Amino acid sequence: MTAKFGLSVALATPFHENGDIAIEAMIAQAQRCLAAGCSSVTLFGTTGEGSSIGNGERERVLSAFLAAGIPAKNIIVGVLVDAADDAAMQAGLALSKGARNILLAPPSYFKNVSDDGVFRWFSAVFALLGDKARDIIVYNLPSVTMVPLSVSLIGRLRTAFPHIVTGVKDSSGDWPYTEALLKAHSDLIILVGDERHLATAVRLGGQGAISGMANFVPHELRPLAEEGRDDARIENFVLELLKHPVIPAVKAMVARTTSEEIWLAVRPPLVSISAEGQAQLARVFDSLFRSKAG
Repeated sequence: MTAKFGLSVALATPFHENGDIAIEAMIAQAQRCLAAGCSSVTLFGTTGEGSSIGNGERERVLSAFLAAGIPAKNIIVGVLVDAADDAAMQAGLALSKGARNILLAPPSYFKNVSDDGVFRWFSAVFALLGDKARDIIVYNLPSVTMVPLSVSLIGRLRTAFPHIVTGVKDSSGDWPYTEALLKAHSDLIILVGDERHLATAVRLGGQGAISGMANFVPHELRPLAEEGRDDARIENFVLELLKHPVIPAVKAMVARTTSEEIWLAVRPPLVSISAEGQAQLARVFDSLFRSKAG
């Protein structure tokens, strides 16, 4: 029996003051998360500011991760672009280096597009990838892309590309959609991005999560992702995170838990959260996760 997907950390990307990726700090964070029980690291996803990271940078980071001894089988790569040619280029690079999966979002510049149009876009990416196409996790993130992936569209994709489309990451935060997805496609790798729904989804057949919160609470998230065990602390802290722009807030928590201020930096057009916001997150985090030792 194939092992469950488990918990993958949606790895944040640290930046030097000049805007360059701090690759050494990024590798160290990946190693910490893997040592804490994450089954893989997801590079260049939403939390990793993947849409702000270019092809050359991707290649340098991937090469550095492999050179540091992080196995390709423990690496997932996010692809968040609009042109099918660019998507195939980024996915092809990662797959050629042995990446475990590609997390592939639909194109997001054009709004109100049809399922037919989105199906054709994915088809074009897979055609460009050719025999390299494999292990694609399609990414439903309508709050960002404004392009929802309907349950029926996922059915079309898996039927047309049965050895290519192997999973779905659902970050819709829409529980009825997640439940319908699990009922219709339970034999796919169904991953849940909203940690508030994670444990319930796993109990209904979900295989785990790609989670930004795994950057700073991997131990606490593992029982949700692997066993479907509830933890009210996680839900409560998600609610606190959502009071702020999520990516800078996650990076503020990485800075807090690693004592490394380099994590506070984000790439434009994002901006870091205020010192007051950082302090409020820290207070809530400490009250939930550090005041009940033992």
